[in-house]
Amino acid sequence: MNQDTGSTGYILIINNDPALRQTVSGYFSDHNFPARCVSSWSELKCNGTHPSLIIMDQSHGLNDGLDQLRSIRSKSDIPIIVTSHRADEIDPIVSLELGADDYIVRPSPRELLARTRAILRRRQLPRAAQIRDPERGGYRFNGWRLDRYRRSLVDPNDAPVLLSKGEYALLLAFLDAPKRALTREHLLHATRVHEDIFDRSIDVQVLRLRRKLEIDRNAPRMIQSERGIGYVFAPPVERF
Repeated sequence: MNQDTGSTGYILIINNDPALRQTVSGYFSDHNFPARCVSSWSELKCNGTHPSLIIMDQSHGLNDGLDQLRSIRSKSDIPIIVTSHRADEIDPIVSLELGADDYIVRPSPRELLARTRAILRRRQLPRAAQIRDPERGGYRFNGWRLDRYRRSLVDPNDAPVLLSKGEYALLLAFLDAPKRALTREHLLHATRVHEDIFDRSIDVQVLRLRRKLEIDRNAPRMIQSERGIGYVFAPPVERF
């Protein structure tokens, strides 16, 4: 059984270019990633199983793609990669804000497979840790230590740092996905903030967390802003 694609074992590819569909699906299948292809969202029919990951193209008249992305993300956390054959500054920002896990311009089948593996690997590791014991273990970063069992944060001088529930949840979200641009929508979901609170409220939470983590709050080095997207947790993170 293929361990890379998860329990469902197939990748859904939505692209109305027959040649591209054949090339990508053939490459994925050759590397033990079974793929199911459709030319448009209207071709999809429920077959009782869900894909491990969706690769959807935005280049060839799939005008309803962003609406479908928004709809999927409102009820599922299935990984989604958006591809395009045009370099546009706005498209990746919109796609990522709506919940896409990645956005790639003119990808080769090899790059698509590498990105797919990376996303599925990131998804599986935290879940495996949660199955073992969701409240044990923790993280180390830049001399800091977060202990999940005790729900405690200790700075490089071994001094405890108190966190509110919101700050703790936000820090966990960052530590679960270091060096990855996280949208405000993703962080809001991760911290379980209610939908009736404005998106900018996450900026307030980030500001409060920065005050406790950063040496120079005016030049943050841990939690960095990613223009047009959200935030990135920059330091390397080690699990224990």
